[in-house]
Amino acid sequence: MEEIMENNVENIEEVKETVEQPAVENAEKVENNENKGKFGNKKFDKNKKFNKRDDKKRRDDRRPRDEMESRVISRRRVSKSVKGGDIQTYSVLVVVGDKKGRVGIGHGKSREQTEAVDKAIKNAKKNLVTIAMKGTTIPHATEGKFCTSKIVMLPAKDGNGIIAGGAARAVIELAGIRDITTKLHGSSNKDNCVKATLQALLKLRTMEQGMKLRGKNENTVEGN
Repeated sequence: MEEIMENNVENIEEVKETVEQPAVENAEKVENNENKGKFGNKKFDKNKKFNKRDDKKRRDDRRPRDEMESRVISRRRVSKSVKGGDIQTYSVLVVVGDKKGRVGIGHGKSREQTEAVDKAIKNAKKNLVTIAMKGTTIPHATEGKFCTSKIVMLPAKDGNGIIAGGAARAVIELAGIRDITTKLHGSSNKDNCVKATLQALLKLRTMEQGMKLRGKNENTVEGN
């Protein structure tokens, strides 16, 4: 009886193998046919998710990072009369800075407004200057004058904020100064205010810079 049972079990396993093999082969063929298109090519999977974030990261890495911020101070439309008619152009004044002590101003002219702004930004980046700072404020009082515009700047304590208005505020913020008190006298023309503000900032000197200009050391300064 045991021998008969063993023979029956072996026969049953052989039958299973013969039945299962074609079924597996048929299933593989069906999957391959489903993945193929009409002309036997691989079918495109619409539900496939592309990793777009990685592509964006690669593009961002390739692009040069510009830390400069720009602000348009004034935009003027200039009209010139010629024989053939009127020619209209735009004149733009832009301030550029990195809020870390560097700031610059630039002009741009073009028949299109966007081109004028681009020219002004490029010109401002060429004319960048470094400003002396003491923490978040200026090291000492200063003043600047351009044409009929005059500005007076005074250092302030932490938390005072920027007390300035008009075009002067944009130059001070982009320079990186956070605490300052200013007063504008005379004309409020934006171009003149910006140039007077920049002139006042260029007069600033730290204690170390002042000692180098005088040829003195820290030991020779009175009070030390």
